[in-house]
Amino acid sequence: MRPSKAADRDRDEDGRARNARPRDELGRPLPPGSVGVERIPDDLDLPPAESLAWAQDLLDRGLAFHAHEVLEGAWKSSPAAERELWQGLAQLAVGITHIQRGNTTGALALLERAADRIGSRGGPAPHGIDATGLVTHANDLISELRRGTDLAPRRLKPRLRHRPGQR
Repeated sequence: MRPSKAADRDRDEDGRARNARPRDELGRPLPPGSVGVERIPDDLDLPPAESLAWAQDLLDRGLAFHAHEVLEGAWKSSPAAERELWQGLAQLAVGITHIQRGNTTGALALLERAADRIGSRGGPAPHGIDATGLVTHANDLISELRRGTDLAPRRLKPRLRHRPGQR
């Protein structure tokens, strides 16, 4: 009798599933023993400014899946009042990952959720996050995908924070 796939997964000391397999630049698992992109720690807990800077660097390098993992760490460790915003940022990065992987249906669903969550605050977002610009960017990507536009890689690199002099 073959063990279940769940039994084959890596687990941490508390029994939570962890996937130690290497991943490619789009976050897809590679065969064990392969060399992949450096993994983001599962227990990542950085100050917001560091999370945003690292996620921006990853987005700028076309590594949206890995940016999502950084933003997910921030979401899980953020104060309750900010969780929806951080979740929306993580979903934006996953939506971009779906675009990179050619999954338009998944991209549309995640980008719509991201825009809703990022825009739900009403008022300025904390940590210099450009919530208005990100909602606009997500909605523009949605419109372009629905028109069947091939998106240039530069379109998949949103600015997470306000630029100096911008408000």
